[in-house]
Amino acid sequence: MAARRAFLKPVLKPLHEQVIVITGATSGIGLATARKAADAGAAVVLTARNDVALAELTAELRARGARAIAVAVDIGAPGAAEEIAFAAESAFGDIDTWVNNAGVSIYGRLEDTPIEDQRRLFETDYWGLVRGSMTAVKRLRAGQGGALINVGSVLSDQALPIQGAYSAAKHAVKGFTNALRMELMRDAPGVSITLIKPSSIDTPYKLHARNFLPGPATNPPPVYSADLVADAILYAAEHPIRELTVGGGGRLLAAFGQLMPRLAEPILAWTIPGLSRDIAKNHPDGDSDALFEPGRDLSERSRYPMVRRRSLYTRAQMNPDTTALVAGVLIAGLILTLKTRRALKDHGIRREARAAAKARYAPKPIQHAG
Repeated sequence: MAARRAFLKPVLKPLHEQVIVITGATSGIGLATARKAADAGAAVVLTARNDVALAELTAELRARGARAIAVAVDIGAPGAAEEIAFAAESAFGDIDTWVNNAGVSIYGRLEDTPIEDQRRLFETDYWGLVRGSMTAVKRLRAGQGGALINVGSVLSDQALPIQGAYSAAKHAVKGFTNALRMELMRDAPGVSITLIKPSSIDTPYKLHARNFLPGPATNPPPVYSADLVADAILYAAEHPIRELTVGGGGRLLAAFGQLMPRLAEPILAWTIPGLSRDIAKNHPDGDSDALFEPGRDLSERSRYPMVRRRSLYTRAQMNPDTTALVAGVLIAGLILTLKTRRALKDHGIRREARAAAKARYAPKPIQHAG
């Protein structure tokens, strides 16, 4: 019976019936997700370190008719996740979805990055996510189930130089999330656990990162809209899915590194440092390093010259049945085309062979002596 339960899919509520906790809600992906969730009718519990930005966002969403509360905490601090859960339950009752999104980054060579800074990054990106996950699972297991959504990165599939500490943290997030999912398959089949892996995204991420480079930093292209990640998160809140990669560019990077590491690593070693420098200076003044202190928030986007608003690869993951049908039709059409070409070719060869045989065995004209 336990083995059969492990293969059952959790049943998740529609968004308008959900209570959703979102960490890192005042910037980038978290802010886009909070606004979209509120517009869909969900009750949202907004958390971040910046209490002023939280108050402004809560007022904004309530003015649009949303149910929203704010909890100003540092998710990396012990006890913060429990404080969030208590506030959510006091205001709305059960928690249906918990989104671990809060994160910070560092640009710079690992040799140039102090251990204290790397530890701080892990406190937010990894330990904050772990504490949030443990708190969420306890509530979801005790209630009617629900979704735990952890925002990781494609850098958990392929690390990059210059973002080594961040890559390491996201590798840890991926391992933790996958292990937790398998453990809960036996004991809590009603809990869905999803890992979201964004590619380069147009958010203030590069502005809030600690930067040890000689100039402004940026993310390598292609760059995708934060709305695509928010859509993926909210899809996972309603549909049990193992993981979603946002942006085909990130998936290609990961596949390149996994399939051809001896080629990929030298190329990345030489190209990524240059691609991580914001030569065009698409960088607003007054950047705020948010590694230890809250950054300037309430901005979903940053300054990237070209941002992709669509991703067919991400859309395909969220519509597997339609994608499989289209792929099947395309494959069938390709097979039919190849068979037709082969048949025509064979027919042409046979026709030429018959013509040659006819010419060979045809009676030769009688030549009369003159």
